[in-house]
Amino acid sequence: MTESPFETDGCRPAPRNCDPDSRVVAARLAALSHPARIEIIKHLSASNSCCCREVVDRFDLAQSTVSQHLKILVEAGLVRFEPDRQRSRYAVDHAALADVSASVAALVNSCCSGR
Repeated sequence: MTESPFETDGCRPAPRNCDPDSRVVAARLAALSHPARIEIIKHLSASNSCCCREVVDRFDLAQSTVSQHLKILVEAGLVRFEPDRQRSRYAVDHAALADVSASVAALVNSCCSGR
């Protein structure tokens, strides 16, 4: 089997020579592409940290759905997971979110600076 010139994230192929920083930003933007995950980020930002149950109680979503959304946010590096014996805690990684904001701003500026 020959190796494909593209790697895929399950949605669209990405060129192999893609900048690693671009891949991280793309993964983080993909994690933010669901309205529930944006609302979860907002909720987590309003508090120091929350357990999954607190997020479930806040939204009209099943516990398994919230757990999946949190997993995606953790894997993207936007939320930190802090294991605890009784209730594991989740907190927004503000630095990672700021990096996404700065990357998007830089992209917009580079594309629109001549306008």
